[in-house]
Amino acid sequence: MMRTVVAALAMSAALGGAAFANPSTQDPLKVPAGTYALDKRHASLTVKTVHMGFSHYTMRFNGLDGGFTYDPANWQATKVTFTVDPKSADTNDLSFNKQIAGYFEPDKYPAITFVSTDVQGQDGKGTITGDLTFHGVTKPVTLDVTFAGAGHGVTPIGTRLGFSGSTRIKRSDFGLSNFVLNQFTDDDVDVIFEVEFEKK
Repeated sequence: MMRTVVAALAMSAALGGAAFANPSTQDPLKVPAGTYALDKRHASLTVKTVHMGFSHYTMRFNGLDGGFTYDPANWQATKVTFTVDPKSADTNDLSFNKQIAGYFEPDKYPAITFVSTDVQGQDGKGTITGDLTFHGVTKPVTLDVTFAGAGHGVTPIGTRLGFSGSTRIKRSDFGLSNFVLNQFTDDDVDVIFEVEFEKK
């Protein structure tokens, strides 16, 4: 009998996990202070560019890392760091992945990095401005960011945060300009990210 009760409780918790895991607050000022690291299993970075006028071609980068230290009493001082492996470009075609990554010269420039310099926001929406270093060039970029909320996540201990965001860059600003790229793709590149962070 006891086994049946325990099994029923476990099944109930498993089925009800999604409801229990919803964010408990969407107020950034109620987020616990601490250091937060990217949950790489629940992070995506996709880019879109116009391909010959026919489509907004989309690919993804799989090699992501990042984090920040947060203090709700001094949230504007938050420093966000984010790193992308240029070799992790994913077009769902292995040979094309290598071709795309080759344009980034990953052996010479092994990381794409973003380091924030300014954070602004209100009511869970705002901007993060920072230095984007890509293909050996560093330029300021501003991200439009929405805070999805904070909560304990999958387990009742710990804290999880979620964010959505986007920006637009010009590839030519970062030295990505040659006959092939100019012939087949637009200069504007839309960058879209969905990320979750866990408190260490």
